[in-house]
Amino acid sequence: MDKSEIKSRIEKLKKEINRYRYAYHVEDRSLIPDSALDTLKKELFDLEQSYPDLVTSDSPTQRMGGEPTKGFKRVRHERRMTSFNDAFSREDVKSWLERAKNHLKRDIKSKFYIEPKIDGFAIELVYESGILVQASTRGDGIVGEDVTENIKTVEAIPLSLHDCASIKVPEKIVVRGEVFITLQEFENINREQKKQGVKEYANPRNIAAGTIRQLDPKVAASRKLDSFAYALVTDLGQKSHADEHALLHKLGFKTGNINHRLANSLEDIFKYRDEWEKKKDKLTYQIDGIVVVINDISLYEELGVVGKAPRGAIAYKFSPEEATTKVRDIKIQVGRTGALTPVAFLESVEVGGVTIQHATLHNFDQIERLDVRIGDTVIVSRAGDVIPQVTKVLENLRTGKEKKFSIPEACPIDGSKIIKDGVIHRCSNVECGARLREGISHFVSRSAFDIRGLGQKIVEKFIEEGFLSDVADIFHLEHEEIAVLPGFGEKSAHNIIREIEESRRVELPRFIYSLGIFHIGEETSISLANKLSQEEMVVEKPSDLIETLGRFSLEELMTIPDIGPRVGESIYAWFRNNKNQKLLKELDEVGIEIEHIQTPISNKLRDKTFVITGTLDSISRDEAKAKLRQLGGHPSESVSSKTDYVVAGDNPGSKVNKARKLGIDILTEKEFMDMLS
Repeated sequence: MDKSEIKSRIEKLKKEINRYRYAYHVEDRSLIPDSALDTLKKELFDLEQSYPDLVTSDSPTQRMGGEPTKGFKRVRHERRMTSFNDAFSREDVKSWLERAKNHLKRDIKSKFYIEPKIDGFAIELVYESGILVQASTRGDGIVGEDVTENIKTVEAIPLSLHDCASIKVPEKIVVRGEVFITLQEFENINREQKKQGVKEYANPRNIAAGTIRQLDPKVAASRKLDSFAYALVTDLGQKSHADEHALLHKLGFKTGNINHRLANSLEDIFKYRDEWEKKKDKLTYQIDGIVVVINDISLYEELGVVGKAPRGAIAYKFSPEEATTKVRDIKIQVGRTGALTPVAFLESVEVGGVTIQHATLHNFDQIERLDVRIGDTVIVSRAGDVIPQVTKVLENLRTGKEKKFSIPEACPIDGSKIIKDGVIHRCSNVECGARLREGISHFVSRSAFDIRGLGQKIVEKFIEEGFLSDVADIFHLEHEEIAVLPGFGEKSAHNIIREIEESRRVELPRFIYSLGIFHIGEETSISLANKLSQEEMVVEKPSDLIETLGRFSLEELMTIPDIGPRVGESIYAWFRNNKNQKLLKELDEVGIEIEHIQTPISNKLRDKTFVITGTLDSISRDEAKAKLRQLGGHPSESVSSKTDYVVAGDNPGSKVNKARKLGIDILTEKEFMDMLS
């Protein structure tokens, strides 16, 4: 996007975020999931960080929740109530710390205080002479709502402070914390709501917020709210955030400090966050991430506030179950039974702990119902399902450049007529789904790209899950997407992705063969590669074939050995087909590189892969590679599961150890030379 498009995107994001926040904070209505709103806020924050001249005072990144409602008395906070900026990745946390260091113009030597982030409702408590006299909501950070009577119903909040004498508490102190509801109580309330035939609450946070803002304290009293305190605004001599928690605990507040910890490094923070993401469901209350605070209060105060948030703290969120992203394209996947399923290809986004690039749209009726267009900003939900779904389009973020998707009149795989079967559209050719499967299986076969982890059953599974609609999609597969599929797991996913990465560089004859051109076998592929070599035509990337083989006339093709009229016509037509040309360009984009090899004069070592390590006395490494190619062998630089032999010269290095672990035959120089002779 250029600067004008960035500015337009920022304005649209501001308008939408303000609309959602006003509905939530002022009207008590939730228009989109909190995690999706967090994603929009993060996008706005990142854009403003990159273009600080576009930050305006009315940006949602510069303010709190919203105007107080008219049902409560207004309360001005003694000091502004801030809220944390969000981080969703390790890179976000690193960027936060780097910004803090840049502001101080020195390194930060303080430890970090880390604690689970309760998904609750922020409050401020004021005590005079040790007695609770006022409780208020955050509001816009400067003015909130007086909810004292409701807060008095929360048993976890002391109405009078404990141990005031030993701590020497001043006449007035201000404490801040969160009000929340346990998951058990959440279920009890919703069970009652359902029994009475009224709408159930979406999440515990909504109940906590709604309860605190009830005009009738009896409603608040009927719900078992809980609370943790986390900040002491008044100076009681605390030097660190850890001191604050200790003092608050002494004064009679629940702080949840059994789960708090000091961290020495970013790695400690990352480990703590990942640990709590795994065991969050074991808690009796809901958390949505961790809070990271610079423990040294003097340093924290020196860092100050930027916009609505302190520079000295950040909320490092768990992976959202729902997030916003953009639709890059919509492609049709043809299943084993010929059913056509539209799949949204997305800008990468993390949902439910998995990096998502695809989301099912189920069927064409779903596209029409949601009005999904290419270029739209959408909400993607995973919610425990293996395959994510597009659940909502944020129409107000459209620019006018979005493209409507049209139901194809013919099958995108074989051009056959499409028939409608209820809500399902199918290719009339019953073998069509099998053709897609066979085409991808051919592409990854041993004589082509040799991706052995993608057997036919796995290819079929990936097609059904919407991961593969053509061979280029193989190189878009993500480790996380595969690992969550039943029957796979971390190790299987790692092996498949490793093999895919190792196959991005391929020899020219193998690449030509992989394309599955009708009538083209391995020998014809070698003949075509030889022809290009004789004509001194350079092919370094897939699309180069459009300007090389694609330029040959039918007559020129038929001069190549073993190519007659039918084979020549097949090659001629394939390289002039727009869909095939597009595929070659897509393979460029995923980083496929083509390697030229010398034409074999023998098939003695055909399909055998060799890795040479160390120094050879009787032959140079380049000469050895040339001889291998002449005999049909394949020299490689790295040892992998595909390696057949490792040739060990003098001072061979670690490749020999890896070969032993993988059970690969290790040849001496003499054994290797005997094999070449």
